[in-house]
Order: sequence, then C-alpha cells, then structure tokens
Amino acid sequence: MPKLKSHRGAAKRFRSTATGRFKRGKAYKSHILTKKTTKRKRKLDTPTLVSEADQKQVERLLPYGGR
Repeated sequence: MPKLKSHRGAAKRFRSTATGRFKRGKAYKSHILTKKTTKRKRKLDTPTLVSEADQKQVERLLPYGGR
C-alpha cells in the first residue's frame, strides 16, 4: 500500500503530543487587538488541545502524527 500524504494545511496548524492528542493555536489573535484586554490576549497565546469531537478528523488529515 502506498504512503499517505499529510494534509499540508493541517500540518501547519496542528502538532501531535506524546499521548496522541493534537495541539492547536487559538483564534482571534491576529488583528483588532486594541479593544481586547491584555489578559485575553495572553490567554489566546497559549496552545490548547483539539476537542474530542474533532480529534478523529485531524487524525485522518495527519496520518503520521503531523510532525
């Protein structure tokens, strides 16, 4: 069976963890930042895990873990 290709857009957005979950960046941090509080912008900086509902979709897009 041939090797599977990773979805390049997904590979740039997700990183796999040691336990097989995926880390992702948060949205709403790119522009219109003056009206957002410092605390809110700082919270948006920290990566979070992909939700359980989306986990299977990301696994299909990144068959080898999204290195």
